[in-house]
Amino acid sequence: MSLRSYHILAPQFVNSVKLTKKPIRNCKFSVSNCISDPNYSRKLVLQVKEKLEKDYHSLPVGKNGRDDEEMILWFLKDRKFSVEKAVEKLTKAIKWRQEFRVSELNEESVKGVAATGKGYVHDFLDIKDRPVLLVVASKHLPSMFDVVENEKLCAFLVEKALSKLPPGKEEILVIIDLRGFGTQNADLKFLTFLFDVFYSYYPRRLGEVLFVEAPFIFNPFWQLVKSWVKSFASLVKFCCVETVRKEYFTEATLPNEERRTKKMQSMEIQPSMETVGLAEEFSVGEALIGDGVDE
Repeated sequence: MSLRSYHILAPQFVNSVKLTKKPIRNCKFSVSNCISDPNYSRKLVLQVKEKLEKDYHSLPVGKNGRDDEEMILWFLKDRKFSVEKAVEKLTKAIKWRQEFRVSELNEESVKGVAATGKGYVHDFLDIKDRPVLLVVASKHLPSMFDVVENEKLCAFLVEKALSKLPPGKEEILVIIDLRGFGTQNADLKFLTFLFDVFYSYYPRRLGEVLFVEAPFIFNPFWQLVKSWVKSFASLVKFCCVETVRKEYFTEATLPNEERRTKKMQSMEIQPSMETVGLAEEFSVGEALIGDGVDE
């Protein structure tokens, strides 16, 4: 009797187990546990730190070096708390900073290329309290400066934008003004470098990229770049001037009343030219964000 009952019930029991697709919980490790458990995160930071010291002792130490625990934790988060992957990506980033001499970049070292007005960090944060790095594509002429000079300006401006992050904020906004963009401004190598910088050396720092007033001629260029930048393409938003001005900035971010009155009709934004140590400002064309950039 009991044997018959077993044969009748066993298949039903086994099938119910097979049909259950809920994953088995693993309490030993998960990304959420690492984030919520500072002790475990600390343990992983020390593991990365020890591995870097043992295997890559020649890398520099100090801020943004192999023993910078804040930087180590940031890369661990980016690599979903995989020690091996974090070490690999950190090594590449630290070597790049060392070879590129990022810590030595300053206003004086980039003033020549910055004087074109092709890129700058805006004085004001956007509505989400993100620092704003603005690129004026029509002022970028690849043949005018050496590739490395353009890359140095890019790195300097990213560093400057990150230095403006308010407490508790982690990402920056990049706005690329495409009005007036032509074939003479197309620079596949530089745009790819820009996205690679954020992926490899400043992971999880790029919150959004706005392509403003993109002309038809830009489309095939972007389709080519898009296939290379992959997941970063999801951060890109094509929009018009009015969208940027209304959805990303407030009255508090606009320039003073005198500039606003002077440029009321063109509605331009006032860029910060601290990066080049100049008193003059460079136009970014017509309305981009607020009311006032002088030419």
